[in-house]
Amino acid sequence: MSLQLEKLEKNMAKLTIEVPAEEFEKAIQEAYQKDKNRITLPGFRKGKAPRKMIEKMYGAGVFYEDAANILIPRAYDEALKECEETIVSRPTIDITQIEAGKPFIFTAEVALKPEVTLGEYKGVEVPKTEIQVTDEEIQAEVDKERENNSRTIDVDDRGVEKGDLIKLDFDGSVDGVPFQGGKAEDYPLTVGSGSFIPGFEDQLIGAKIGEEMEVKVTFPEDYHAEDLKGKEAVFKCTVKAIQVKELPEADDEFAKDVSEFDTMAEYREDIKKNLTEKKEAAAKREKETAAVAKAVENAQMEIPDAMVDEQVRRMADDFTRRMESQGITMQQYMQFTGMDADKLLEQMKPEALKRIQNSLVLEAVAKAENIEISDERLDEEIAKMAESYKMEADKLKELMGDYEKEQMKNDLAIQAAVDLVRDSAKEV
Repeated sequence: MSLQLEKLEKNMAKLTIEVPAEEFEKAIQEAYQKDKNRITLPGFRKGKAPRKMIEKMYGAGVFYEDAANILIPRAYDEALKECEETIVSRPTIDITQIEAGKPFIFTAEVALKPEVTLGEYKGVEVPKTEIQVTDEEIQAEVDKERENNSRTIDVDDRGVEKGDLIKLDFDGSVDGVPFQGGKAEDYPLTVGSGSFIPGFEDQLIGAKIGEEMEVKVTFPEDYHAEDLKGKEAVFKCTVKAIQVKELPEADDEFAKDVSEFDTMAEYREDIKKNLTEKKEAAAKREKETAAVAKAVENAQMEIPDAMVDEQVRRMADDFTRRMESQGITMQQYMQFTGMDADKLLEQMKPEALKRIQNSLVLEAVAKAENIEISDERLDEEIAKMAESYKMEADKLKELMGDYEKEQMKNDLAIQAAVDLVRDSAKEV
């Protein structure tokens, strides 16, 4: 196999890969062996027709496509090992010569990893974040804990009010015809939560237990069900139960129940401490994000579109896996959101570009600063991972291959570069 590389504009390249005629002949024979059992010729049992007879009947190129599909992945993988450039996209393949007795030649257009020219990355200016915890924020945390420790009380001497928890029977129809999902019994609803179509919950206010009533609403034009968009609907509703939340008093007894402290003053002080720590961590992340963004802004690089497309594909695959882990298929997600695949991929492009730029610049910073991760530092990280997995560090290390260890070193070097850029940044 021979390889020629031609650099194109915007960090693209064309690899011309030539495979000897003998290798192509072997691939044709391999394709024949794979396909012969599904080919029938008069006078021959299925799978017994000689290759030459099949080629005579169907044409000399009958096995070319399968032979190419066999040969291209092998030859391309071999070319990658030989190529000195770092390829960062899937190849676009084009066959330029395919004929028995001649070398098999194809081209692969690929994106090359861009070179980065760093600008200022140490001492960049970023906005200063003021860290302050207000009494309102502390009270909100107290109220959240009161909600968590609330109890529900049945109410039967009044109608529904905003904020009530109710059980509701409803049966909806459009033009007198019931529709899918429009009927339920003992449906739990917090009135005023906005869970239902706009206007639905407001009409329940004042309704008493056991009282039948009609609720009339119009489905929004952007409603997820196509057949209901903009349609007027009537729901026959019956409130089955009304409950209210009773919150505990925010006193010393409450503090003792929900914390390790004896007084509300101590409990509130602990909340303030925790909120301050969270805000400090958030401020650190904001400073990091702003500092890295400045370093990227000051750097120069040319990102090939194919590299962005590859990153988008990886992000889309990750997104699909996350959805499926929650029991939602991509088809369902598209129906719920009105999104299509092309629109989803297009929306991911800005974030994909940002991730690529950050990664390239931080790699360049690590190289410029001679950041190298020692085996001892790697062992420390493996020990942390092992502890989280409840494994022995040596066992985890044995299970990891050289590639995984090298990748961990790269990730640690990138994080060290992030720390350097962030810690040297000036807050103004």
